[in-house]
This record gives sequence, structure tokens and C-alpha cells, in this order.
Amino acid sequence: MKLYSDFAARRARQVTADVIALALIVVSIATGVVVFSTVNQLAQFGRQMQTAGADFRTSMTDVGDRLSGVPLIGDGISAPFDSASAAGDTLAAAGQTQQDLVLQAAIVLGVGVAALPVLLVLLVWLVPRLRFIKRASRTKALLRSGPDTTDLLALRALTNQRVAVIAKVAPDALSAWRRGDPEVMRQLADLELRSLGIRLP
Repeated sequence: MKLYSDFAARRARQVTADVIALALIVVSIATGVVVFSTVNQLAQFGRQMQTAGADFRTSMTDVGDRLSGVPLIGDGISAPFDSASAAGDTLAAAGQTQQDLVLQAAIVLGVGVAALPVLLVLLVWLVPRLRFIKRASRTKALLRSGPDTTDLLALRALTNQRVAVIAKVAPDALSAWRRGDPEVMRQLADLELRSLGIRLP
């Protein structure tokens, strides 16, 4: 597998782009984690509500239980406290709901803040890098296969390279390729290999 160009200038650009892309990915993920943590702190209010509701329910239930032991009037006196304990359940449930909503918002915002830049970096950087690695690795394997590949590389240059670049090699490069002009074919092969970051053997 060929990861980088044989030519120093292009290799330096590739390495720099790789470092910048990886740094951007790390920073994006770290920012997403910070956003998640910051938003999730808003759930503290919900936790306090849930605790207050649970405490209120326990207190009212305890008072109701104590008053229910009073002879003759215990059941009548404890009934309002039993009803009040249900209000504590409602408050605790509201606190739990608030925590759930905050957690969902924190996840959505954290993932969104991290994922969008990462996806952009992957599209702008990773796709071209993978294309380079694939083409360069295949061509390198072709060169190692043994037989002379100048003709095939020259043909690839005629199909892949810009017309203006090919014209610098020869005004009628296609005719020269058909005739089997060795110098033109060598220059076209070199042109194709250079575009793939491979130095002509």
C-alpha cells in the first residue's frame, strides 16, 4: 500500500493535510464532548426537583402514617397527607422528565457539533486521500508485475491527464502513441506516474 508520494513537495503537502485533518477531527470531538457536558449540567435542576418531590412524598407519607394511628379520627386526619404525598410523586416525575429532555438535547447538540465538522473533513480530506492510495497502490503493483508497462501508462496518461499538459509532451501525442514512439510514450508514462506520486524507475 502506497500512502504518500515519492516527490518531497507533494509528500510534505499530504503529511501536512493528514496532520491538520486529524487535529480538526480531535478538536471537533472534544468540542462535542464539552457541549454535551455543558448542556447536560442543566439537568441539575431536574435532579433537585426529583429529590425535592421524593422527600416531600416521604415526609407526607410519614406524617400520614403517624396520624393514622390516632384513635377514632386517625383515618380522617391522615387522608389529606396521603393526597399530598401524591403531589410529591408528580414533582419527582416532572424532575425526571426534565432530566430526560436535557439529556436528549445534550446528546443531539454534542453529536451535531462533533459530527458536522468531522463529516466535512472526511469528505474534503479522506475521500481524495483514499483515491490517491488506491490508484497509487494499484499502479505500484503494476510496475512490480514485471513486463514493460510504459505503453499502458502512456495510454492512461492520454485518458486521465489534461489536454494542455499532454500537448506539452507532444503536439500530437495520440498519433505518437499509436506509432509506438518510445520517447513520447516514456514521457507520457512519466506524466501519469508523477500524477500518482510515483517516480519513474
